Amino acid sequence: MEKIQHKILYQEAANRIRGLIEHGSLVAGEKISEKKLCETFGISRTPLREALKVLTSEGLVEILPNRGARVSRLSLSDVKHTYDVMAALEGLAGEAACYRLDNEELAEICELHQKMVAHYEHKELQAYFKANQQIHERILLASGNPVLLDMYNNLSQRVKRVRYTMEMNEDFWRKAMNDHEEMIEALRDRDGNRLGNILRGHLSHKLEAVNLEGAIVAD
Repeated sequence: MEKIQHKILYQEAANRIRGLIEHGSLVAGEKISEKKLCETFGISRTPLREALKVLTSEGLVEILPNRGARVSRLSLSDVKHTYDVMAALEGLAGEAACYRLDNEELAEICELHQKMVAHYEHKELQAYFKANQQIHERILLASGNPVLLDMYNNLSQRVKRVRYTMEMNEDFWRKAMNDHEEMIEALRDRDGNRLGNILRGHLSHKLEAVNLEGAIVAD
C-alpha cells in the first residue's frame, strides 16, 4: 500500500480507514492498531488520532478510555432504525426529484440503469453495487435539497459496511432489480408519490438480506 502524501493528512487517513471498515478489512469489534496504521500510511500518531475522532463522529469507531480505539459494533436494531430514517429521506428525495429532474439528468439515470442491468445479467456484483449507488446518488442530488443530502450521507456512512454482508441470493437480487425498473418508470412519468413509495420500500427490502455475521451483532 502506498504511503499517504496529502497536505491534510488526517482527512486522507480517515478516508483510508473508512474504506478498510466498509470492505471488511477491519471488522466490527476489532481493536485498531495505531502503530500498524501509522507505519502503513507513513504518518505520525497526531493525524491518525484526528482521523479516528472523525470516524468516531460518524459512528464507525469507538474510542475507549485508556484502551485505544476499535471498530464500532452494530446491532440489527441500529441498522433498522438507521434504514428507517434513510428510507424516509430517500422517499422525500424521490418526490422532489420527479418535479425538479430535467431531461438530461433523467437520461443519465436511465443510462446508469442500463449499465446496472448488464452487470446484473453478468453477475458482476461489485460493478452492480457501484451503478446502483450512483443511481440513488443522482436521485438524491436531483432533489435539490442540500440539507437532506447531508443528513443522508452521514447516515449512509454508518451502515455502508452492511452492504458487504448482504446475502445476494437470486430472489433478493431479482427483487432489487424489479424495484429499480419501477423507479425508472416513476421517474419517466414524473410520478413523485409513486417513486417516493418505491424508494421507501426498497430500503426495507435491503434489510431482509443483511447477514448478522460480520459487521452486525445480535441485539
